[in-house]
Amino acid sequence: MKKVPVDQAVGMALCHDITAMREGFKGAAFRRGHVIRPEDVEKLKDLGKRTVFIWEENAGELHEEDCALRMAAMAPVEGAHYTGPSEGKVVLTSDTEGMFRVDVQLLGQLNGIGDITISTLPDHFPVKPGMRLASMRIVPLVTQERQIIQAEMLCRERPLLRVLPYVPRRAGVIVTGSEVYTGRIQDRFEPVVRRKLAAYPGEVLGVTLCDDDVDMIVDAARSFLDRGADFLIFTGGMSVDPDDVTPTAVQRLGARVVSHGAPSQPGNMTLVAYLGDLPVLGVPGAAISMPTTLFDVLLPAIYAGEAVTKADLIRLGDGGLCQQCQTCHFPNCSFGRY
Repeated sequence: MKKVPVDQAVGMALCHDITAMREGFKGAAFRRGHVIRPEDVEKLKDLGKRTVFIWEENAGELHEEDCALRMAAMAPVEGAHYTGPSEGKVVLTSDTEGMFRVDVQLLGQLNGIGDITISTLPDHFPVKPGMRLASMRIVPLVTQERQIIQAEMLCRERPLLRVLPYVPRRAGVIVTGSEVYTGRIQDRFEPVVRRKLAAYPGEVLGVTLCDDDVDMIVDAARSFLDRGADFLIFTGGMSVDPDDVTPTAVQRLGARVVSHGAPSQPGNMTLVAYLGDLPVLGVPGAAISMPTTLFDVLLPAIYAGEAVTKADLIRLGDGGLCQQCQTCHFPNCSFGRY
């Protein structure tokens, strides 16, 4: 584009909107692409425009709105849609409930190209329909097309953004502890887990109380598996005391333990394991007393069908400390980002 005095711009096409502001109104007085007429000259001067920007042929440049549209096209997302461009940007909005995934490394590469800016929700963020997921635009009014081509080439290798919809699961819950099994104290975990799982599709097949006995715990888990469970949750006996046998029972069941313990508080002693592809969680007692723990952080991944890895759990250390706010705002907070 090039800058031209208004008096010399008659017959030329604007390459940007020109905004007018007056009492009760703010909007475009002249739209991008408008061919300036003789009668427009004084109106433009009244808007404070002594010069305007018009297109130069074969300059290798792209307008911000064209850039925004091409950035949206390079990062399609199933289960979400783009709106715009408006004010030079496009916005991605979720159409489904699920977990939002961002290729953070690729995002950094794209934002390092030059004029491109892409902002998103954090990776692994739980989303609902209508939530804004990402915004894309260039900083200046125009940029060299080669920058957009570079971004498009990078996005051909792998997807930048994804929304993984939740899939129904059939959960079996095993509550361990002699004090609960014998009725000395009332179990408080069942209402907690039912309330939390109610936010996801599927059903709770049942809740079984077990003594601190490895064989009993394993038998309870196998009973749920026989009934079609595809998610097992254990609670109680998750610490490192010698009489805490739940982790032993998980191993006896044949599950592969990803980690017993994670750099996240509350929920430090959480156990993550897999029986084949079937997720197994050992949930410590903090889930009963605290509104949000690592249990809440991991559920979106479980229901989105994403395997939780050791590396995922290690990354929880950065942001793994809950502030225990008087009013919990999770997930709109720093806790549980990985």
